Parts: sequence; structure tokens; C-alpha cells
Amino acid sequence: MDAKVEAKNEELIAAIRDSECYREYRRQLELVNRDPVLKAQIDDFRRRNFELNMAETTDLLRMERFQEEFRDFRQDPLVEDFLAAELDFCRMMQQLELHLVDALDFQ
Repeated sequence: MDAKVEAKNEELIAAIRDSECYREYRRQLELVNRDPVLKAQIDDFRRRNFELNMAETTDLLRMERFQEEFRDFRQDPLVEDFLAAELDFCRMMQQLELHLVDALDFQ
């Protein structure tokens, strides 16, 4: 990689790590990691949610069952706070990627 690009990449990484969004995500992750059972449940929820979202067809009944199955689980403030922080961080990273692709006219 070009040295100038590598240096700017390191600056970007430092800026991301210093962002409130990333710090909150890491804080929530540390809290979740203190409870291995809860972490496993969150990982299962995330995996199943991903599979549901990546399915070729939208199965509304399956989505409703999934929502119902995890309704009480999502009421746990630790779960909800972690998932919200993770979503915020993912959105920030998506925005960065989109901005780079758009700015560089990468097709």
C-alpha cells in the first residue's frame, strides 16, 4: 500500500477508535462479554436475524415468529443497549464505505 495512503488509513482508524460511537459499542460489548450465556444468546439472535434478512424471499410469517420468539429477550436493557450500539457503529462504517466508493467513483 502507498505510504501516504497507509498513514491516512492509520489516522482514520485512530479517529474511529476515538469516536463516541465506537467507544459506546466497545463499552456495551465489554458488558455483554461478562455474561457468556447472554453473549451466546445475542450471537444466536444476530445469526438468525442475519439469515432471515439474507433469505431470497421475504417470509412475513417467519419474520413475525422470529420477532415473537425474541420479544422478551429484546426487552433486556443490556441486550437492547448492545444491539443499538452495534447498529450505530455498523451504520457509521457503512457510511464511511459509501462515502469512499462515491468519492472515488468506484463501480
